[in-house]
Amino acid sequence: METPIPTALHDDFALDGRIRGNPLLDDLDVRLGHIRPGECTLTLDLGARHLNRSGSLQGGVSATLLDAACGYAGLMTGDDTPLSQGVTVMLSICYLGRASSGRVHATGRVVRSGRSIFFCAGELRTGAGDLIATAQGSFKRITHIPQETHP
Repeated sequence: METPIPTALHDDFALDGRIRGNPLLDDLDVRLGHIRPGECTLTLDLGARHLNRSGSLQGGVSATLLDAACGYAGLMTGDDTPLSQGVTVMLSICYLGRASSGRVHATGRVVRSGRSIFFCAGELRTGAGDLIATAQGSFKRITHIPQETHP
């Protein structure tokens, strides 16, 4: 953890940075670097399970990191406010470099925000600061999660 987790977010993030309530991020071993209103950084220590057949960070893992960092950036609306819920409306990613070991950092920043829709830009970088991928996306805050219905 780069910065302490705000008290209002203790239900969402463990003190060691593990992300609660998101089984995929937990399974990938993604950790919170920092979060504040409008910005979030997630970190991942690369292992063999994160790499493709060429030995580079798998594109889907990169997309997941950028999607989550951008989403969490817009879901934190205040220091003393719990995270809201949200969904990705659109996510566009440009793959620009590669990584095969070490730690990567995905940072999402809110570019513009309305009542329910927010727009983010993201960057995925190596621990040395080399750019791996960028993202632009739109996200929607939701007030409730619809329950699945089965016919």
